[in-house]
Amino acid sequence: MARISAGDQNPLQAIIILLFACSSSSEWFCCCPAADDAEANSRNDASSIDNKTQPPKLTHYKWWLRVTCYILFLLSGQSAATLLGRVYYDKGGNSKWMATFVQSAGFPILLPLLLFFPSSINSNTATNPISASFANKPEAPTLSTLTFLYVGFGALLTGDNLMYSYGLLYLPVSTYSLLCATQLAFNALFSFFLNSQKLSPFVLNSITLLTASASLLAVNADSENPAGISRRKYVIGFLCTLGASATYSLYLSLVQLSFEKVIRKETFSAVLKMQIYPSFVATCGCVVGLFASTEWESLEDEMRGYKEGKVSYLMTLIWTAITWQISSVGLLGLIFEVSSLFSNVISTLALPLVPILAVVFLHDKMNGVKVMAMLLAIWGFLSYIYQHYLDDAKSKTVLTSENEVTGAQ
Repeated sequence: MARISAGDQNPLQAIIILLFACSSSSEWFCCCPAADDAEANSRNDASSIDNKTQPPKLTHYKWWLRVTCYILFLLSGQSAATLLGRVYYDKGGNSKWMATFVQSAGFPILLPLLLFFPSSINSNTATNPISASFANKPEAPTLSTLTFLYVGFGALLTGDNLMYSYGLLYLPVSTYSLLCATQLAFNALFSFFLNSQKLSPFVLNSITLLTASASLLAVNADSENPAGISRRKYVIGFLCTLGASATYSLYLSLVQLSFEKVIRKETFSAVLKMQIYPSFVATCGCVVGLFASTEWESLEDEMRGYKEGKVSYLMTLIWTAITWQISSVGLLGLIFEVSSLFSNVISTLALPLVPILAVVFLHDKMNGVKVMAMLLAIWGFLSYIYQHYLDDAKSKTVLTSENEVTGAQ
């Protein structure tokens, strides 16, 4: 990307390249090539024996290493993809279905990764709530069940991505990013009803703060009037972003529920498949929408009129697709290792990063109301992180007590 745009490289492109490089450099911490099925199974059997003899502290550190890798994928991919999506609109792009298409169309780059991950069950269930729930239920779901699952999730993603495209088109990036933080509030509610996630006082405080943050942005609509965007379109973008946040939170909770009740397999290949197959369905849905809306007829003129030229137009779309997939792998990995609520909380960690980058490189306005909304959202994020710290400390205490009892026997 840097070579192609060397003539007109700007700071935004440098930031995006740096973010992508960071995520790519950490990706191989999580993969381990397999020569063939027999060797993979033997290695996994040996790994299971080793895990049983490893001290709990070492196992715990390995779990945190995997979680850290997924966090890097999610934050770098999400930040870069959001900025690139705004760049597409600012430089002359106007196709909402094309912007929706690139959010899922990058799934083929994940296909080679399936070769690096065996499909046997990981023996580490001490730190993974999902694995603990299906450790004694090894039976695989039927093909029809998986097909229904992937098609349903793909259709849900199609509508969700389209609403996000409307939000990013009609709202400044800073406002859009702050509204996306409401995913945490929605996800806490869905996790409570679908995943038996407890709503502690700190989590409830987080929901309250994020709701207050979104309310401030709604009040700020009267004073914020982006160039060329009417109040009606601003309201549409506001509501679409809120609707997309709620829909995506529902998707995350349903994914976690599917791992617990249907897939019942603790492998990263299962996580990849949960990303690849629904993305394929969502991409097909976007193609149908692109032709049904007749937006495909204007794509050639759009490419020709793009401010930075045809090459920049294509590279913006390609790298947007790639960075969304990196973000999705991190998101699903965190669902797999921790919970859907935690994965959504980590995605809000990009909240202070994206608006600041948007102000610096895209010249978004950051008034006092937005600053207050951002501070409330960060407070809500820290409130949940503290609750997770308390839960982690409690689980380590329980694990230590169990080990002491076992050693005494």
